[in-house]
Amino acid sequence: MLYLLYTMLIFTSSPASELFDFNENTDIKNWIIVNDDVMGGKSSGTFTLDTNGNGVFKGSISLENYGGFSSVRYRFDKKTVKGYTKMRIKLKGDGKKYQLRVKTKTKDYYSYVASFETNGAWQEIEITLKDMYPSFRGRRLNKPNFSSDGIEEIALLIGNKKKENFKLLLDNIKLK
Repeated sequence: MLYLLYTMLIFTSSPASELFDFNENTDIKNWIIVNDDVMGGKSSGTFTLDTNGNGVFKGSISLENYGGFSSVRYRFDKKTVKGYTKMRIKLKGDGKKYQLRVKTKTKDYYSYVASFETNGAWQEIEITLKDMYPSFRGRRLNKPNFSSDGIEEIALLIGNKKKENFKLLLDNIKLK
């Protein structure tokens, strides 16, 4: 009986699936910065690779001209999330709060959002997909939480309603 249960777990549990792995040979040209300057703000962000091959999202947040956010996004062909329940990000933050955002279709005007805290050390953040709520321009929408079978965009955003510098190192992003 125990062997049967163990066998069922092996065949019904999905192994982690890599969405993006950062390394010294990674091509990051499809990672795009979107700052509040699209609305007249003055925040700035950049996305580069460091000498260790980590993705580096850094910059400064300004509240001038009603600004206050910086984000980096990555669009791709639809990736199925069927059989997965979480996203896992291996990262090193700066002790600040960030958001993970996903879109089921790149043309959607809204994203599904979950916030997470960083602690200044390397950590693995796990976010349950069904807990991600729909949001547009910082406002929660009256729609159901994430329940799609696919995604076409992932993004990271900082917007803590204060002037601050930020730096987030990324190692990998996986479905679990």
